Amino acid sequence: MREFAYERAADVRQALIAAGGGARFLGGGTNLVDLMKAGVEAPTRLVDIRRLPLAGVAEAPDGGLVVGATTTNSDLAAHPEVRRRYPALSQAVLAGASGQLRNMATVGGNLLQRTRCAYFAAQVCNKRVPGTGCPAIAGEHHNHAVLGWTPSCVATHPSDMAVAMLAFDAVVRYETLDGPGELPLAGFYPPVGDTPDRETALPPGALITAVALPGSAVSPRSRYRKVRERASYAFATVSVAAALDPDEGSVRIALGGVASRPWRARTAEAFLSDAPLTPEAFRAAADAELAAAEPLPGNGYKVRLAGNLIETVLEELLP
Repeated sequence: MREFAYERAADVRQALIAAGGGARFLGGGTNLVDLMKAGVEAPTRLVDIRRLPLAGVAEAPDGGLVVGATTTNSDLAAHPEVRRRYPALSQAVLAGASGQLRNMATVGGNLLQRTRCAYFAAQVCNKRVPGTGCPAIAGEHHNHAVLGWTPSCVATHPSDMAVAMLAFDAVVRYETLDGPGELPLAGFYPPVGDTPDRETALPPGALITAVALPGSAVSPRSRYRKVRERASYAFATVSVAAALDPDEGSVRIALGGVASRPWRARTAEAFLSDAPLTPEAFRAAADAELAAAEPLPGNGYKVRLAGNLIETVLEELLP
């Protein structure tokens, strides 16, 4: 590990000032420190933000919730109002990592975690050095993307939490030296395109301060299901966050493990907006969403798995 400076920020502005020149913010460090050990990340300075007043879950005027960026994953999952209003979010967080990691990992850091593609960690790739290629396409890719990938990158996004937050139309709030801003989570992760090294739409040097869950997305009838290669501490092969309101006929669906970013199933949602909420319609909606899938030779099974999971979760949410 290379030498680096360490600074504990006293307030948000001090953190932003200290963040220039190759520095990185340090929350729980559960991803960043691993990448530093592997030589993927080499910050000149770590700016510790854990003691900033950015933790906790607060009521929003619209009936939603505002989650502070340094709230731990464990505290988020256990919060009674998260469990009541957005149960799929609590389930998604509990499906990620181990209890020890959830006790350290922060909400802001979870959104910023980087891919777990083995080539990214061990070799040069387009995410690390643009223009060097994507070795996964011709190599080991059985757990890689089937939607939205390009020849530049076929890696998947690892966050469970972000999948559920996308289904609930979450909005990321941030601060820069020029003032505050916000990004809908739907636009937070750019399409992979030919710039897979550009992983978020945050302005340079921005500090995530909170994530807002709107009251319009409150969904007590919601669920997160995750298929993985072992029962604990494994990233999603495919996951689904879904919410269903039988009275209004509305459905929300987001997928994980299938693309470079959490994937909102807009085609499936649109299909179900004009269809009865039945198992047959759920299957047809899943097929419509996955018609755009482009599996590689080693991961075609993910398409069928994602379709089955969408259908199953939506059926479970029927009254």
